[in-house]
Amino acid sequence: MAALELFAERGYDETTVAEIAERAGLSERTFFRHFADKREVLFGGASELECKMVAAVAAAPAELPPIEAASRGVQMAGEMLGERPEFACKRSRVIGANAELQERELIKMASLTAAFTETLHARGVGEPAASLTAEAAIMVFRVSFDRWVTDGGEFTDVITDSFDQLRAVTSAR
Repeated sequence: MAALELFAERGYDETTVAEIAERAGLSERTFFRHFADKREVLFGGASELECKMVAAVAAAPAELPPIEAASRGVQMAGEMLGERPEFACKRSRVIGANAELQERELIKMASLTAAFTETLHARGVGEPAASLTAEAAIMVFRVSFDRWVTDGGEFTDVITDSFDQLRAVTSAR
């Protein structure tokens, strides 16, 4: 949290690892035992989040349509991130203010989309349905996240509403 506070106060580019370590009461050496660089403070939990989201998709009942299985993964993210709204909001602002971090966030989303696609394939979903479903689910995640950090509320409720909106626009003829 020390790094995030400094990023919010001073800006990402203006904050050094030495300052982060000092604010956290650590040595720089200890900081580097936990993080490869200061960017990883913001993205360090991405692989755990991805693993849990993908596991939720994989564990969804086999009879569920692909989008419903994918929604289970997005809801898992809502549960995890919803536990730390202050962190999520600050992190979002820091990333939004820095092009390098925005690029890293897009890479994270692309990795998550690929993992969802692969998981849907393993569930027997063919192409292009698996890719379309994964892209749609991750877009719901992104739109829901932006709505949540802007408007507040329960993240899982925002996700549910966003999936409902997607169902409504895709079923309209």
